[in-house]
Amino acid sequence: MPKLKTHKGAQSRFHITGSGKIMRAKGGKSHLRLKKPKRVKRLYDGKLPLSLAYKQKVSRLLPYGVD
Repeated sequence: MPKLKTHKGAQSRFHITGSGKIMRAKGGKSHLRLKKPKRVKRLYDGKLPLSLAYKQKVSRLLPYGVD
């Protein structure tokens, strides 16, 4: 069977942990950020787990990163 290609857009947007969880960044991180308070801006720094509704779709885009 041939190798599967990794979707490069998904590869740059999602991070896979050692336990197999798919992590994502929050949207709205770069635009109009000056007027937001520091507390809100700090919330954009962390990663969040991907919703279960999207796990199967993203898993297909990243064939070698997810079980």
